[in-house]
Amino acid sequence: MDSPTENTSLHWLQNVEKRIIKVLELASGVMNELASPAGPRKEFINNHCREFMQLIKDIQKSNYSSRVADEICLKKLKYVISQLDGMKETIEKHDSEA
Repeated sequence: MDSPTENTSLHWLQNVEKRIIKVLELASGVMNELASPAGPRKEFINNHCREFMQLIKDIQKSNYSSRVADEICLKKLKYVISQLDGMKETIEKHDSEA
């Protein structure tokens, strides 16, 4: 079972990832608009670029990459602990049979 701290951290990471997806959607929208046969709409481009830059600034200020690394390390550590627990049980079982 995940601790409340882990859930909060994972929730925070999911929110940042949603912002990253939104950045990609905005960039895609601008590219589509620029490629429009009718020509780009200036206000559309301005709004998307403004929102894009704000999201980029927010993401850059976050400690997203270090939090992702922390979560990965935590999962690896839990896996190693479970493997060690399994080894300990095997040793104890072997010792009790001898």
